[in-house]
Amino acid sequence: MHKKWTLGGAAAIAIGAMAAVGYAQFPSVPDTPPMAAAEAQKHTAWDFDLTAIDGAPLPMKKFKGEVVLLVNTASMCGFTPQYEGLQKVQDTYARRGFTIVGVPSGNFKNQEYGSNSEIAAFCKTKAVKFPLAEKSDVVGPNALPIYRWAAAKLGPQNTPKWNFHKYLIGRDGKLIAAFGTRTDPTDPKVTGAIEAALKAKG
Repeated sequence: MHKKWTLGGAAAIAIGAMAAVGYAQFPSVPDTPPMAAAEAQKHTAWDFDLTAIDGAPLPMKKFKGEVVLLVNTASMCGFTPQYEGLQKVQDTYARRGFTIVGVPSGNFKNQEYGSNSEIAAFCKTKAVKFPLAEKSDVVGPNALPIYRWAAAKLGPQNTPKWNFHKYLIGRDGKLIAAFGTRTDPTDPKVTGAIEAALKAKG
């Protein structure tokens, strides 16, 4: 039995608008300037720093030796129900050295709240317990360095095209794969890749 999701007025409006347009083709998004290839080659995911949604430092090296799923999230999107699947995956694999890191973003039709406190409050209502970064750009010229690094490593075709794009990072901090918005976090393609990454040596 599927759990029913209820969203506030703004979220309902946003989802209604997306339904009217349809998901056949996501609107075009700004190109993400990739990090220079030579520079990207020097780095792993553990070299980058994020800021947590509460303003505290959130260095990626905190997760060194773990498998990480980096996901750009949004509170008012037709794919927001993926939060449920993400938390399920987090609960399933956490004890084996896995974590999800969510990066709220308003890059895609401004489908995220304006403040970090609003985002945190919304995520609390959805029982989200995995780490969240502060609201940030994940595409375009102001994209976080880790996203510019990912663009260099996996190519522009694997950069986020919408909310809930997923990057899988291995225990060694190297990118393994990218999964698009429409791929649910509980899809066997995702969970199978997580399983394989957890078995690999870091």
